[in-house]
Amino acid sequence: MIAIENVSKSYGGQKLFTGVSFTIHPRERIGLCGRNGSGKTTLLRILAGEEEPDTGRVVFPREYRVGYLKQHHTWHFSTVVEELCHHIPGEEKPRYQAEKLLHGLGFSQEMITLSPDQLSGGYQMRLALACVLIAEPNLLLLDEPTNYLDIVSIRFLKNLLRGWKGELVVISHDRDFLDDIITHTLYIHRQRARKMEGETEKMYQQIALEEEVYEKTRIHEEKKRQQIELFISRFRAKARLASQAKSRARMLAKMEKKEKLEKLPELDFHFSYATTTAKILLEVENLSFGYDRPLFQKLSFRVEKGECVAVVGRNGQGKTTLLEVLRGNKKPWTGTISYHPQAVTHFFGQSEVDKLHPDHTIEEEILTAMENRDRTQARTIAGLMLFEGELAEKTLKVLSGGERHRVLLGKLLARPANLLLLDEPTNHLDMDATDALLAALDQFPGGIVLVTHNESFLRVLATKFIIFDEGKVRIFEGTYDDFLEKIGWAWETEDKKTPPQEVKKNTRQKRAEIVQEKSRLLRPLQKQLETLEQYIISLEEKKNHFHTLLLEASATSHAENLRIYGKSLKEIDEELQKAYEDYYNLATEVEEKQKWYEQKLEEIDSL
Repeated sequence: MIAIENVSKSYGGQKLFTGVSFTIHPRERIGLCGRNGSGKTTLLRILAGEEEPDTGRVVFPREYRVGYLKQHHTWHFSTVVEELCHHIPGEEKPRYQAEKLLHGLGFSQEMITLSPDQLSGGYQMRLALACVLIAEPNLLLLDEPTNYLDIVSIRFLKNLLRGWKGELVVISHDRDFLDDIITHTLYIHRQRARKMEGETEKMYQQIALEEEVYEKTRIHEEKKRQQIELFISRFRAKARLASQAKSRARMLAKMEKKEKLEKLPELDFHFSYATTTAKILLEVENLSFGYDRPLFQKLSFRVEKGECVAVVGRNGQGKTTLLEVLRGNKKPWTGTISYHPQAVTHFFGQSEVDKLHPDHTIEEEILTAMENRDRTQARTIAGLMLFEGELAEKTLKVLSGGERHRVLLGKLLARPANLLLLDEPTNHLDMDATDALLAALDQFPGGIVLVTHNESFLRVLATKFIIFDEGKVRIFEGTYDDFLEKIGWAWETEDKKTPPQEVKKNTRQKRAEIVQEKSRLLRPLQKQLETLEQYIISLEEKKNHFHTLLLEASATSHAENLRIYGKSLKEIDEELQKAYEDYYNLATEVEEKQKWYEQKLEEIDSL
């Protein structure tokens, strides 16, 4: 067991977190979550021994090994595969073990014979990840391990981490990736850290519920404080009520004042829509393009209003190039690209981020995308992107990569569109911002062409796929889960023999039976949760009502009413406490049952 005891850390007078205490038990896989700037990477570096805490300590078992994925690397061997073999524990260094891991992370056979220094920055990061994984540490610390990974490599890594035999702490903005591998969530929030068993959504819901209850309690206690202060000011000078006024003053002095929770800034995405009567916004026929070899040939598809076409596959196979061809930056070898006359297109991608003017302020850069040049509107959009007030006057050259991405997203909001071409829009966004972007795209009524490796976006948004896999490009109509079930990625299916038709039939039947059983069992529990929610709301309202009556009775010194209302309030408080406990227990039961059924379905799907 690893113990983190009362750890605090500040930089330049800015407190990141304070009094952080939790434990990591054997085989726990923890997702470390929090907003950008909350101190996630710093906490990971403290666990790795790269930084010292201001207060507190981290206690490890004896002879315990920690593996940490660093951002900068030093290489010692002449080839990629030799570098990786060097990190395999023990005297034997089986090359096949190194090659299997490298291929899973997207390395070709040719690439593993190159010098590590010849690799791109993205592939050097993959090699560093492989070196950490293959060393088999007791504790594995990963900071955004899916950066630079394509969707196929992400799925490979996900499967590998699910079977990790040691402990794991991982930071990722990809909720789907985290929820598929973790057993616990650790969330840094308002300079505190909290650990809870289960997926990220469970933690977010619990914190939201607690803050809602806190705020309701704070408002009620503030009203109570004001009424007591009014009683004291009115009756302090009156002899008959002076003693009661003093008693109220002593009560007031003992009351702990709850501070109003600071409203945390949130990205507020809402893409403006350019109205169109067109059904088909973009039509592509027999499109071909490449460099020394074809990247795609005779590719035909259309993008309709309300449709999201997802472009997926390994890195380096032509996904971004396809978007560049569609927007006219590269001339196709063959084929036609036809936009509807009413189509209004916006593009988001790294090439556009690089074109941002470094000497412009954020406000000035957003103004370049606006036809009316309205500075007030530009400031409003800057605020939506978390650049409020004077922050909008910062120049782009001093911004981080994530901040520049937010500026580019702000420019997309500045002008209406009905067709979005998006290349990896979630890069540099934290989980909250990623969720906000997903919600905005889900509400966008126009067409979307989306390059992404984020499986949450694929499951929610995609209705059609352009799939780059094993040197081939194909079109698939349907959802992402349909694709995984009917086709799947080549590396995941190549070793699986096709089962006999009868086995497939039995598997489908068993799956349907479990889905029906899940629905039959969970539907009444969900209804109970909804009933409990309404009951809690009614009790809170009833409690507020009796608080008011009690204070009025106190002001008039009506002893009988004081007794009746006080008794009623106590009974309501007891009911409310029990209702909250019942709600939490029932919600936990529902989540556990859902997880159990999902595991059963996964087992069937893997047959």
